[in-house]
Amino acid sequence: MRVLITGINGFVGNHISKYLRRRNFEIIGLDVTPGSDFTGDISDSDFVLNELGKEDFDAVVHLAALADIKKTTSDPYGTYKVNDYGTLNLLELASRTNVSRFLYASSANVYGVPVDRPATEMTPFNPRLPYDYSKVVAEMLVRSYRLHKGLKISITRSWLLFGEGEPKTRAVPRFVRACLANEKIPLFNSGQDVTDPTYAENYGRVVELILTNEMAVGEAFNVGSGNKMSIKDIAERVKKVTNSSSELELLPPRTEFEKDPQISYPSIDKLKRLLGYEPIVSFDEGISRVVNWIKQSG
Repeated sequence: MRVLITGINGFVGNHISKYLRRRNFEIIGLDVTPGSDFTGDISDSDFVLNELGKEDFDAVVHLAALADIKKTTSDPYGTYKVNDYGTLNLLELASRTNVSRFLYASSANVYGVPVDRPATEMTPFNPRLPYDYSKVVAEMLVRSYRLHKGLKISITRSWLLFGEGEPKTRAVPRFVRACLANEKIPLFNSGQDVTDPTYAENYGRVVELILTNEMAVGEAFNVGSGNKMSIKDIAERVKKVTNSSSELELLPPRTEFEKDPQISYPSIDKLKRLLGYEPIVSFDEGISRVVNWIKQSG
């Protein structure tokens, strides 16, 4: 199967492409930054529909998005342009080329602070930030193309993905670097938020199952590993793995919208039941891999 992956230069795209290549998928990469098969802006319809439209592929894994919380909050217009209009362009491309599967990478953020604990795929959307709303809108576009164009779509809603190559500003690499230097570990909102941290290779396994199983068509799936952990818990586990003497520094929320703790963790029963998913890399093993990568790369 020949798969177009958007946002391939991001850390999740990098992990997924490596995993799928090991599983004998042929990968075509697209990113806004140089270093992949195609370099371009997904919000540019001419680039997507004409240049990419000349390429032959069987499936699309759409990861590309603006995701930095501070940037997306300060620039909602730019966020919606890339995350929604860009998604619309790719849906139209997929429809015109009659791909066998369009996998849209949504986010657990569509649930905001979920009314259900754990959140299921039927939990009502409760977005808070522009990024969250952009994912809700994009999901509606994806479902429209399923209904009105017959596109074989699937949606994933991932919780906290981590792994080697993750941006330094993200929680896990910040914690690891602080622990390796025995510095304070900064915890926004006092580390009260609760999530399900999942090593990125596990998401690669989810993508493989969705691309190869007809039971995935038309479905949305929560993605996690079954580890309900607070951000403070994650910091403590990183301290343990690194044998660090770092202290926890309790900080205020990053934004007014995030002052109430986000207690959000998924049920992954649907993913297990329909697709036979089981995590292939544990949390501690994933952290150990990130620690080793940071030690080697700096």
